[in-house]
Amino acid sequence: MGIGTEKIRTIAIAGHGQSGKTTLIENLAALTGTITRAETVMSGKTLSDYTPEEIERKISIYSALVSMQWNDMALNFWDTPGSSDFMGEVIAAFRSSETGLMVLDAKSGVQIETIKYWRDLDRRNKPRLVFVNKMDEDRADFEHALQDVKTQFNADVFSVTFPIGKGNDFSGIVDVLHGVAYQFDSTGKEKEIPIPDSAKKQYEEMREVLAGAAAEGDEDLLVKFIDEGELTDSEIAKGLTLAMKNNRIVPIFAGSAQCGAGLTSLLHFITEILPSPDGCLERALKGGEEYTVKLDPTQGFSGFVVKTANDQFSGRLSYIKVITGILGADAEVFNINEQKKERIGKLYRVAGKKLTEVKELAAGDIGIAVKLAAAKTNDTLAAAADCPPFIKLRNPDPIYSLAVAAIDKKNDDKLGEQLLRACEEDMTLSFIYNAETKQNVFSGMGDLHTSIVLDRITKQSKIEIQTSIPRIAYRETIRQKAQAEYTHKKQSGGHGQFGRVVLAIEPLERGAQYSFTNAVFGGAISKGYIPGVEKGVKEAMENGVMAGYPVVDVGTTVLDGKEHPVDSSEMAFKIAARNAFKNAMRNAGPILLEPVMNLTVYVETSYLGDIMSDLSSRRGRILGQSQLANGIEEIRAQVPHKELLRYAIDLRSMTSGTGSFEMSFDHYDPISGKIADEVVAAAKTFIEEKEE
Repeated sequence: MGIGTEKIRTIAIAGHGQSGKTTLIENLAALTGTITRAETVMSGKTLSDYTPEEIERKISIYSALVSMQWNDMALNFWDTPGSSDFMGEVIAAFRSSETGLMVLDAKSGVQIETIKYWRDLDRRNKPRLVFVNKMDEDRADFEHALQDVKTQFNADVFSVTFPIGKGNDFSGIVDVLHGVAYQFDSTGKEKEIPIPDSAKKQYEEMREVLAGAAAEGDEDLLVKFIDEGELTDSEIAKGLTLAMKNNRIVPIFAGSAQCGAGLTSLLHFITEILPSPDGCLERALKGGEEYTVKLDPTQGFSGFVVKTANDQFSGRLSYIKVITGILGADAEVFNINEQKKERIGKLYRVAGKKLTEVKELAAGDIGIAVKLAAAKTNDTLAAAADCPPFIKLRNPDPIYSLAVAAIDKKNDDKLGEQLLRACEEDMTLSFIYNAETKQNVFSGMGDLHTSIVLDRITKQSKIEIQTSIPRIAYRETIRQKAQAEYTHKKQSGGHGQFGRVVLAIEPLERGAQYSFTNAVFGGAISKGYIPGVEKGVKEAMENGVMAGYPVVDVGTTVLDGKEHPVDSSEMAFKIAARNAFKNAMRNAGPILLEPVMNLTVYVETSYLGDIMSDLSSRRGRILGQSQLANGIEEIRAQVPHKELLRYAIDLRSMTSGTGSFEMSFDHYDPISGKIADEVVAAAKTFIEEKEE
């Protein structure tokens, strides 16, 4: 028999870069006996940073799952990246976890990425813990970090542990829940000791706060706490479990992952207090309607693919989160999205890159199936073919793009295959051929994100890649009404071609795209030829008269025309309409439209003036700003896409690597003058180069 649902806990560890997430995972693994000793990030030998890119760069790039056992409990920890470039990895980990564990640097408190990850947990209504790390370092301040969380997120925060000393004087922690203290030694091991006299007063105060937090979980406990002012140990445990399940409280822990301090109490809380995943909710679609599915071990099997990865030895790895029932090795399941059967071979629990074979995975658990024929990230797997699919992961839009091509054109197809495979593994990447700009465009969450993927492909496939700034997808439209006609006449022996079309065009409101009206009376153009006229108009709108960009927001009316009893055809009227439209557009005050993006920038207050000034220089319009926490500002603006092509690099330079941003398309705006002239000139040059 495998491990039952009631014994499983899955936690996503997240936080700002360099807060110590990988070190925390490593030392938890050592404490639970998963590994014999903890390694450092700089050694390149940690459990969760095991890919060549992570070892070389000394940062987490991919979310790594590390499964452990502690007190007969199965613990699945996701170690997630701290850079906004890899936000997609964090989102996948949050989706497949019942709890988030936010790691804060005791010196810095709440930082930019902390805020973004916290908001994502809020959107999912998921419980969370906070581990204030690096208490052994200079300027560590536990009280400041605790207050920072409380004020920034308006959270009901309480300490489960608090530090004994700080900086060089940090020697251990007091466990408020269990009424003991832990002292660490030079080997990274903790020893239980009585609470020091110097910490007893703070312990008593914290114990009362903890009991109050537990009372929030149950009305009867709240009444008793109000009446009597205290709760028993078992009542506190029950209340905390209920309050955590309903996401009403935020427990905070102190410690130092590097020293192994505070980890025993953290594991005790996870195994004793965190609720079972049984009954947690997942979202699915049925008949186009969204509804919730309870995580339930008694139902038939269903689950979804959280993540896919390619291993050079094992092949494709599919990380599967089991939602209902039990997934057994050698089972046959149905891929709901692909409408295909999948044969599950062996199943594994995973600790970084180490796979341990298991016979089954129960609801709430996560494991790996190898070499599934069709499964990819977001696919729903189930025992029954009529199982509704689970809602797909919500990933942020890419914010940084490159036009890519192989230096040796013979490798273009091979490069495309490699990039598409990368996009299957990481849903925040995209690779498309832009028919408008005639470029292959590779996009991701930042320059670091895209460069890592391209470097990996170059090393593995020996493909030399050239990159450039992508062309912008401008649009063309008109400012006034105009009318034109065109007669297409061709005679070359036998049946000729004849068609005359008179068109009127007018500007539509922005975003209306297109309209077509047939106002011909008296049979000047037969109804059978009108579809040809509309095809001609649509073809003309594919390439405008200014710079060859698509035409939008134009209404077209067919006023009149003429046909020949023998020589007219749909083709003739299509050609006539295409030319009539272009003639009319030249007389209708054609203008260029550029895409404008919604931009949200997160920076430290010290950089606020520089960022505001820079956005103005980029023709940006500031919509508002908010002070978040700990000297962090959120700036909302709308900026032309052209000005943001290198913003990922520029912002990193302006903020010494601390700033981040999010971007999404909003609308198109007219441009004119020098800017429009430059766009037209660049477009003509591009067309000439392509023709050569």
